[in-house]
Amino acid sequence: MAEKTGIDAAITYLKGDATAPQGKGVKMIVHVCNDLGGWGKGFVLALSRRWPEPERAYRRWHRERARNDFGLGAVQFVSVDEHLWVANVVGQRGTRIGSKGVPVRYEAIAAGLGRVADKALELGASVHMPRIGCGLAGGKWSRVEPLITQRLIGRGVAVTVYDH
Repeated sequence: MAEKTGIDAAITYLKGDATAPQGKGVKMIVHVCNDLGGWGKGFVLALSRRWPEPERAYRRWHRERARNDFGLGAVQFVSVDEHLWVANVVGQRGTRIGSKGVPVRYEAIAAGLGRVADKALELGASVHMPRIGCGLAGGKWSRVEPLITQRLIGRGVAVTVYDH
């Protein structure tokens, strides 16, 4: 199947596991984290079952946040294999739905996806993800999908979204 580029490019949707990305070449698994340093529910559990590095790196990044860029919209890139990276995108404020609404922060996801695009283009990587921001973060795919199309597809990065 020929790769679609430019105006014809679109997100590829597959049934499957985003921690086992399909295809050839360098791949980057993208997911959304919270800004509290919490790692213990949702997609992160599947990541941790496969590789200890993303969780360790995220917890260190949060612990040392006074001296680094940790915060909404920031991204941490963790190499887990020669041709495989995990991008920890800080895209949710807190972990609970409360008086301020759902934890997802679309502007932080948009900023993070811009950083993901830069790194993916640098590495020549395709991007693989679950429906980010739409599980525990409480977001709506109708708001996230256009951000992916604009920030990644629009810059020529191939994206595959996995529905488990």
